[in-house]
Amino acid sequence: MRDGDYSNPIFHDEAKAREWLEARLWPEGPICPKCGVVDNATKLNGDAHRAGVYKCKACREQFTVTVGTLAERSHVPLHKWLAATHLMMASKKGMSALQISRMIGVTYKTAWFLCHRIRESLRGNDTDQLGGEGVVVEADETYVGGKDANKHADKRDHVRGGSQKEAVVALVERGGRVRSHHVADVTSATLRPILQAQINSASHLMTDTARMYPAIGGTFAAHSMVNHTINEYVRGDASTNTVESYFAILKRGVIGTFHHVSSQHLKRYVGEFDYRYNTRTALGYSDFDRFTASFSGIVGKRLTYRRTGRQQAPEAATGTAPSWIAWRTV
Repeated sequence: MRDGDYSNPIFHDEAKAREWLEARLWPEGPICPKCGVVDNATKLNGDAHRAGVYKCKACREQFTVTVGTLAERSHVPLHKWLAATHLMMASKKGMSALQISRMIGVTYKTAWFLCHRIRESLRGNDTDQLGGEGVVVEADETYVGGKDANKHADKRDHVRGGSQKEAVVALVERGGRVRSHHVADVTSATLRPILQAQINSASHLMTDTARMYPAIGGTFAAHSMVNHTINEYVRGDASTNTVESYFAILKRGVIGTFHHVSSQHLKRYVGEFDYRYNTRTALGYSDFDRFTASFSGIVGKRLTYRRTGRQQAPEAATGTAPSWIAWRTV
């Protein structure tokens, strides 16, 4: 049996799952979440204690490996958390909450919320700039949402992207990482601070000839553009084919797997696709490597929900946000 097989005991046995997570998060011994002391805790055994409880010898507080993580105070067994994470990491175009609920044996509502907590843990962990001297970074935008052509004629927007679509801008290193952003609009004022913050100024920026890029490109060491309006897609080394290939994977996931993604949660779906792309097989990651690496972001990103009447009712078939969900990071 290989580590990445779904038959791995950590995806089905609670004790094995807890032991695996402890080894992953505590390589040098238990870490007290209150005082930070390392490897100075006693494991509490016996019928009077839950499995996996430790007591810090310094501050006398009790804790488990899930304290301060996504799974803190969760009623979902830890092995199901690991199983859901593995299924999401091993599926190139994502896996719907409905399918995960069937496979791990939880309700759709539980799987939906669990998946969003996992997606949140994947965001914001890679903070250094893309590119560098001699490195090509491609930038492009796409729109996520229903096609204008599919609407009734008197309801069409007749604007690029459609007024009901959401804009996503992606920055991709050739042969390297991607970083995507859900943006309110695609203008120079919106994109300039993103590109300047995320891309090293010594990079070679490559874009199409959209109106916002010429003014932004001057802040980088070099800027090449291809003119799609005259069917120019490659000119020498200049192209945006890499970023468009990334968008193809994102669109296949949205259209074929999730069917509908609400604007409220689009940033989390985009973060999930970014993470899988940045840990793809071409960069030396196996499915289990990708799964293991994802746990570096689970500490300090616990998401909770509270009831609210400001959102629409859930649609299980499409994956829209249930009415009782409101997000915050604690």
